[in-house]
Amino acid sequence: MNFDQIVAISIIVSALGLFIWGRLRYDMVALVGLMSAVILGIVPAREAFYGFGHPAVITVIAVLIISKALNNSGIVAAISAGIKPVQKVATLQIIFLTVAVGALSAFMNNVGALALMMPVALQQAVQSGR
Repeated sequence: MNFDQIVAISIIVSALGLFIWGRLRYDMVALVGLMSAVILGIVPAREAFYGFGHPAVITVIAVLIISKALNNSGIVAAISAGIKPVQKVATLQIIFLTVAVGALSAFMNNVGALALMMPVALQQAVQSGR
C-alpha cells in the first residue's frame, strides 16, 4: 500500500467514524473529509467539487427537497393518519408501506415514490417508537 492509499483509507474511516458518532453534522463531516483529501493531495483541487454535478447527487438532493416540501405541506401527516391502524404491529406496518410504495412505483417514477413515502415511513417509525 502506498502513501496515497493509506491517507485515502484513513480519511474514509475517519469520516465513517464521525458519521457513526453523530455529534457533528453530516454535511460538515463530508466537507472536512473532502477538504482533507484536497489539502493532502489525494484529490486535485480543480476536481474537488465535480461530484456535485453528477446526476445521482442531484437526484438525491431533489428527493430530499421534495420530501421536506411534502412534509411541510401536511401531506405526510395525512398519509400517516391513514396508516395509524396498522402502526401497532411492525409486520403490518412494513407490509403496508411496501405495498404503498410498490403501487406508487407502478404509476410514477421510483424516485418520486421514494420522495413521497420516505418521510411517511420516518414519521411512522418515530410515532411507533421503532
